[in-house]
Amino acid sequence: MAEQSADPSRSGAARAFRAIAIAEACSWAGLLVGMFFKYIAVGSDIGVKIFGPIHGALFVAYLVIAVVAARRLSWEPRTLLLALVASIPPLFTLWFERWALRTGRLRAPAVAF
Repeated sequence: MAEQSADPSRSGAARAFRAIAIAEACSWAGLLVGMFFKYIAVGSDIGVKIFGPIHGALFVAYLVIAVVAARRLSWEPRTLLLALVASIPPLFTLWFERWALRTGRLRAPAVAF
């Protein structure tokens, strides 16, 4: 039987957090491109109309899943605070997700028998 627990992304909370963090960063990028076209290049706001609501929904989903992941993965309050702060600057959720994966914060806590 293959050992799946060695992969830190196998936890449901970790998988959901990683997916939302990446999607939120992509929606930020889309919104930034839309804002560029609206305010600098063309004057059309179609990109903002499309990516604004998408980013808003993913932003809220990221905040919720960060709190859920913090509980299920036993994060310290400081780690949760960093995850929440990472939602504000563009693309920082991607940085936080990579950092959390690299430092083992996306591994499920060991279960004592």
